[in-house]
Amino acid sequence: MAWLRVVDALKAEVGTKVTVKGWIRTRRDSKAEGGLSFLNVHDGTCFDPIQVVCPGSLSNYASEISKLTTHCSVECDGTIVATPKGGKEISADPANGGAVRVIGWVDDPDHYPIQPKQHTMEFLRENAHLRVRTNTFGAVARIRHTLSMAMHRFYHERGFFYVHTPIITASDCEGAGQMFRVSTLDLMRPLPRVAPEQESAEAKKLREEFSKKPNMPAWTYGQVDHCKDFFGKEAHLTVSGQLNVETYCTALSRVYTFGPTFRAENSNTSRHLAEFWMIEPEIAFADLQADSELAEDFIKYLINACLTERADDMKFFDERIEKGLLTRLGHVLNTPFRRLPYTEAIKILEKAIAGGKKFEYPVKWGIDLQSEHERFLTEEHFKQPVILMNYPKQIKAFYMRLNPPGTDGAPGDTVAAMDVLVPGVGEIIGGSQREERLDVLDARITEMGLPIKEYWWYRDLRRYGTVPHAGFGLGFERAMMFITGMGNVRDVIPFPRTPGSAEF
Repeated sequence: MAWLRVVDALKAEVGTKVTVKGWIRTRRDSKAEGGLSFLNVHDGTCFDPIQVVCPGSLSNYASEISKLTTHCSVECDGTIVATPKGGKEISADPANGGAVRVIGWVDDPDHYPIQPKQHTMEFLRENAHLRVRTNTFGAVARIRHTLSMAMHRFYHERGFFYVHTPIITASDCEGAGQMFRVSTLDLMRPLPRVAPEQESAEAKKLREEFSKKPNMPAWTYGQVDHCKDFFGKEAHLTVSGQLNVETYCTALSRVYTFGPTFRAENSNTSRHLAEFWMIEPEIAFADLQADSELAEDFIKYLINACLTERADDMKFFDERIEKGLLTRLGHVLNTPFRRLPYTEAIKILEKAIAGGKKFEYPVKWGIDLQSEHERFLTEEHFKQPVILMNYPKQIKAFYMRLNPPGTDGAPGDTVAAMDVLVPGVGEIIGGSQREERLDVLDARITEMGLPIKEYWWYRDLRRYGTVPHAGFGLGFERAMMFITGMGNVRDVIPFPRTPGSAEF
């Protein structure tokens, strides 16, 4: 018999002899004379399980099959037969070579956490090591894989090169300072911050002893000498691979990076994680318009991949997670994205407020738009995806290209930045044309109070053959929420890392 995955067994021709291996989702017993059980067996390869019909004539029916519980693992031999409703199932009749072998039992099945019933998302987060066994999280895992593969295909088909950028960095890409420190120093016993003449002999002796030990910092009145650290300087987990991938962009023209990023932001909202994944393409000889076109094509490609490759899972999300999800995604897929200056968006919001629209957060030129503002623009005002362009410089990063004064009639200086807004989520992509002029870049770094010496290698890209270039970042988990309709970012990543939580 051929060993088939469940997804393939469900497509096999009637009469085919097969072996399937997987886990019991449910067992249902009939009152038929001699015994008859129906096993729903799944292996994670598709949303639907396959039913295995087990007659009482199986040699281990009474001793094993009739005692199977949720998530026991089995190996089933049988023949594909048609069901009365036109589906497929497996007959494990021993007269035709059928058999069911138990591979692994569930200990204490009454206390097995993932029973075949509805569980709260909070309960499943507490059992994140088992939650992928549910319908919801099995579907989330398959969509996450499909999006990952679609992303790589998209860029490969367009001539992009995949670059592995570092996770450990000494540069703060966003300039926000919300970074996790990477250190081998023992920082548990800092000395009190006192003047030299006030330091006791005991404290002085302790400080000198600490300085001589391996992996100990040189304490100077409460300050750490990072020269004694592993990298010889202060290092952090990266918040973005963008600065590093720009170096490859200025040699290979089209590149992208996809990897984990980290933010030490003490936020417990449904949209924030301390560890998340980012997709960041970068294109040379490109402006903001080209950047926006790439972003629109990318989002539509991802949607199409999920709708065509994972129709079974997407149907589940539409029926059980967000009613109308498929309609919303179809609208985004088939509707051109509207380009709109930030300054014009502010005027639209102000006009809406004058007409009686209520927002929790105030609106004025220069603010960083909140999700409620973004969703109003894309869901209520335009009823289509929107790409906002040319933001006030004070709310954007130092590396974004400074626009000429008066761009879009703005009352202040703007940068060539964009945010892509989609219905149901708001912002899903943030990007910009990068500042390729060294003098302007230096002025922006200084203006924002960043240590210009730390960016010497980034500035070299502008000194040696500078070129206009642009790129964007797509938070992978944000894309997962957009495509699945899942309401909390903790539920679209296998093991969420949030303040106070690093289990599993």
